[in-house]
Amino acid sequence: MAGSMLAGLPAAYAAEAASGPTVEELVVTAQKREENVQDIPLAVTAFSTKKIEQLHIGNVTDAFNMLPSVSFQSSTPGFYNVYMRGVASGGDGNHSGSLPSVGVYLDEAPVTTIGGALDIHFYDIARVEALAGPQGTLYGASSQAGTVRIITQEPKLGVSESKYDLEVNGVAHGGIGYKAEGLVNIPAADNVAVRLVAWGEHRAGYIDNVKGTRSYPTSGVTINNNALADDDYNDVDVYGARAALKIDLNETWTIKPSINYQDMKTNGYFGYDKTLGELKVKHFKPESSHDRWYHAALAVEGKIANFDLVYAGAYMNRKIDTQSDYTDYSFFYDTLFGSGAYVTDNLGNPVDPTQYILGKDKFTKESHEIRLTSQADQPLRLTAGLFYQKQTHDILQNYRIDKIGSDVAVTGWPGTLWLTDQYREDRDSAAFGEVSWDATSKLTLTAGIRAFKAESELRGFYGFSKGYSSRTGEAACFKPTVVGRGPCTNLDKSVEETGETYKVNATYHINDDKMVYATYSTGFRPGGVNRRATLPPYKSDFIKNWELGWKTLWADRSLKFNGDVYYETWDDFQFSVLGANSFTEIRNANQARIYGAEVDVVWQPVQGLSISGAAAYTNAELTENYCNALDAKGNPITSCASPEAPKGTELPVTPKLKANSVVRYEFPWWDFDAHVQGALTYTGSAYADLRLKERSILGKQSDYTTFDLSTGIAKDNWTAELSIRNVFDEIGDTYRSAQCTPGVCGGITYIVPVQPRTIAISFGQKF
Repeated sequence: MAGSMLAGLPAAYAAEAASGPTVEELVVTAQKREENVQDIPLAVTAFSTKKIEQLHIGNVTDAFNMLPSVSFQSSTPGFYNVYMRGVASGGDGNHSGSLPSVGVYLDEAPVTTIGGALDIHFYDIARVEALAGPQGTLYGASSQAGTVRIITQEPKLGVSESKYDLEVNGVAHGGIGYKAEGLVNIPAADNVAVRLVAWGEHRAGYIDNVKGTRSYPTSGVTINNNALADDDYNDVDVYGARAALKIDLNETWTIKPSINYQDMKTNGYFGYDKTLGELKVKHFKPESSHDRWYHAALAVEGKIANFDLVYAGAYMNRKIDTQSDYTDYSFFYDTLFGSGAYVTDNLGNPVDPTQYILGKDKFTKESHEIRLTSQADQPLRLTAGLFYQKQTHDILQNYRIDKIGSDVAVTGWPGTLWLTDQYREDRDSAAFGEVSWDATSKLTLTAGIRAFKAESELRGFYGFSKGYSSRTGEAACFKPTVVGRGPCTNLDKSVEETGETYKVNATYHINDDKMVYATYSTGFRPGGVNRRATLPPYKSDFIKNWELGWKTLWADRSLKFNGDVYYETWDDFQFSVLGANSFTEIRNANQARIYGAEVDVVWQPVQGLSISGAAAYTNAELTENYCNALDAKGNPITSCASPEAPKGTELPVTPKLKANSVVRYEFPWWDFDAHVQGALTYTGSAYADLRLKERSILGKQSDYTTFDLSTGIAKDNWTAELSIRNVFDEIGDTYRSAQCTPGVCGGITYIVPVQPRTIAISFGQKF
């Protein structure tokens, strides 16, 4: 009787009905070996290919939004500062700032840069893994507070397959977007396969640059933006490709070279001026970015005796050209301080002080890792390896006022009021190891250590001409040009540090479906050189993490309930602020403590119905005053009459609560496989800055909730779907900033919203 009832169902439904619904099993490599995510004593959230497609995750923003332990700041696509578990101090980190506190990996290689995480297009991605908490034992490369790994699909031997996906969408208050993606997997021989992936996307704009004028009090000049005013002017175009090769040399050795390339062009600005109303700005100079990068990687996998050996090497090259409006800076400095009187032509007459920025940043990143891993079925398991990384950053920031005189302009740079032309190099090397021992059939003990050496150097030129400043810029040079085309050198410093990070863990397996664990781990972020040469280098900062967690399956594995609670201390944290002339300064602040909880639930109560939810609660605050002062040894001073942020101040950026829930129902409908899905995300309120004065100027980012809805059908080799993202058109408040120091430019605060309601129709086929 049961067999006849199942006979009319599609194969997928019949199989599930016969065995009973169970949650998806997912294999990850978070601990540098393949393991079921339920067997790992680690706070890891992972999305499979299926989940990525179901949630319409098309880029890093989409992924970060669905990861409760992850927060991020972004003013423009392609520029992302990523944070985990509240380890964020806010402030300003432009150009040569602190190293990131969260490592972002593409396959086996780190791709984090000072400019932020790469805006990787998500197509043919095998999975995303978010590892919360310090990961410094097995991962270096800025994994102080956590690690996010993006794993691409590798070529499949002996399989010929291809697919394409098309989408057209309309954005409320904006324009029309579209996307085309495709892949092909080619078995070139029995032991060789090639996988080729390509994509192209146009993201519609929704911010309007409205017409207006601006008058400068010193010169009396009035400007307008008639030539640039336009609706929906913040559009984005992205195209890219990935090629991967897999060669099985024999039964034990495989080589896997790959290359990724992406080109992204953005126009306009992605925030709005709250004084003008939602989704509107009034800017007077062209704004755009052109971000292109390639990432070449090689993985070699094999066996030596009973050990698996992996070599992973990669080289990344990233170039970013930017144009930025800087009119707020010109206007407020002139209005408050009369700076326009110093912006003159060759006759000494004030000129139009309108300022804009032309930027050219070039990043390179080279990494090598070799590691040995023992067999997973042994009672004593070992992972050990060596790591080396070198990353460089060529910085060119040209702050221009078109009609200034030659004595005001930087030598050799007509029309340039301020020039930054610098070269930064960061190197780190490490030896690491982790040992796990099954003390009993239920208890496993793990210990790990990573010993490292970190070096950073920064040299070049920054500042004004001698004709503009008698003490800084060219006036402070001490030797000829050593970097780029700067007029001379007024910065040449380096720092070097060594140290260790640790991890110990105890895991108790209650049974095959349930375990609990306790972990102590440490995180470290190297110090560096301040771009303002008169300031001392900033020191490293440290995190200590205590964590209790659980991984459980219930009700015949139809219900998954994972979670953890943690307590962290963050010592001497690096804090970036805008100092004189809105120039970035990095100082070690003081101490903070962070505690919180994270949960992840998946329930499949009946055939075809899946209910999932995840949430993170984070409580982060200062445990000492922030006085914005250092003693003679460079240590933060915490005793002062009027601290800029007193003890107990909530850390910025990370909301206290971030959560999401997804309900999906799959069912047979006529001759089709059909589905309907709803996804709800909530992001709590947060401040953009640590300091109380700056908070009062910028205001608090309000909490927001978005809801996505989708439905679709599939038959044979094709699928079609209708989706509505941000159904209720929530203008979410994701980031707040000013063009310069908030105390000067905060009269105009910019708010970066979530993308307005977007209705999309998509179609795809597999062959």
